[in-house]
Amino acid sequence: MFRLPLLFLAGLLALSPAMGRAAPPRRIVSLNLCADQYLLALADPAQIAGLTEWARDPDMSYYAGKARTLPFTHRTAEEVLTLRPDLVIGAPFVTRHALAPLQKSGVPMIDLPFDTDLPSIEASIRRVAAAVGHKARGEAMIAAMHVDLARIGPPPGRGRVAAYYQRQGYLTGTGTLVDDMMRRVGLTNLAARLGKPSLSQLPLETLAMARPDFLIVEARTDVVADKGSEMLHHPLLDRVVAPGHRLTLPQAMTVCGGPFYPQAVAALAAQVRAADRMKR
Repeated sequence: MFRLPLLFLAGLLALSPAMGRAAPPRRIVSLNLCADQYLLALADPAQIAGLTEWARDPDMSYYAGKARTLPFTHRTAEEVLTLRPDLVIGAPFVTRHALAPLQKSGVPMIDLPFDTDLPSIEASIRRVAAAVGHKARGEAMIAAMHVDLARIGPPPGRGRVAAYYQRQGYLTGTGTLVDDMMRRVGLTNLAARLGKPSLSQLPLETLAMARPDFLIVEARTDVVADKGSEMLHHPLLDRVVAPGHRLTLPQAMTVCGGPFYPQAVAALAAQVRAADRMKR
């Protein structure tokens, strides 16, 4: 007599989790380059309604190839409203006033912090994965990152000093993603030795007097392209740091954190080991 109601109740209980689960967003708009990277890694292409104009730039965006066929905006409120988003991600604080119409309409908006180490990258992956409806994809990505990092092996830096030197003499300091990568491969950041902040200008002569063991530069500065990169090829640098100790990293691996963090660390470690082999 009670069999039919019990079966009906069992069916409702089986369906209730799915019925209560919010549908994944279908029109996601990104408003900064770092948010682009996480969306391209975690969301389905069909979910992405708009990326930034930088997402297609291979010098800036690690996933530029994936972004090539996807729509992009210049982050104006008018463009974003036209796309009818159901999620806006990575909204910088400076554009919040321009996006007031979106806030009033109730469109969900989430900010991503600037990632400076592996734990913050993992937190961003989990946050974006949950927001786009792919939690399992995010967890699998984090697990794969740990496998890739383990494969790199013991840190080859052995406490030696490295300077991440950029155009116009800018030195990257502590508390940054690049600093975290240096420490992970066993290198000491020259900026820490000199008591410099996260970003500062350091005269070429001061860098030469510090005599770092390694110089880390952006990969695209291998060739002199402008006055900003010209100083990175000054003869004084070659006398202080041997050419084999000049390490390079693509800017697309350092401008933002992302799932490609292990690849950046692996590239840095491999170059340190290659420099050591050259001395034998």
